[in-house]
Amino acid sequence: MDPSYTPPPEISEYQLGESVGYLIARVKSMASNMVTQRSMAELGITSQQGSILFMVASGKCVLAAELAREYGIDASAITRLIDRLEKRGLLTRVRSSEDRRAVRLALTPEGQQIAARMPAIFTSVTDRLLSGFTPEEVGFLKSMLRRVLVNSGEQPGSM
Repeated sequence: MDPSYTPPPEISEYQLGESVGYLIARVKSMASNMVTQRSMAELGITSQQGSILFMVASGKCVLAAELAREYGIDASAITRLIDRLEKRGLLTRVRSSEDRRAVRLALTPEGQQIAARMPAIFTSVTDRLLSGFTPEEVGFLKSMLRRVLVNSGEQPGSM
């Protein structure tokens, strides 16, 4: 970058560290990286792969379209993730007996084992990130984050 460059005021005056959106994004990124470090070391998968296996195991997302909505990514990206997990033998695609057009996702026994280990990793990372917070502060934080999700248009029952 040109050393004589001076950013316009709308950029130079913006307090990035005071932006709630920036802080939420940084926390999400940090948590995801910490989960990936643990899940790669212990299970050989990324946080996103582990999270997908967990969501399928929980029954919350059993269709590719549900995963795409949950993670806010396009169908082709979800398809690539599912392809990788299927290639590794962690999940399979199963045609629905009720609707032949629908393809449900099912975990293999190895995928089930990995999914079962993810909550402990999620919990340990969250505990580390919230170290020093009182139970009341954690409850308040969760309450505020739920309100943010409701304000985004997400239905309370879907959380």
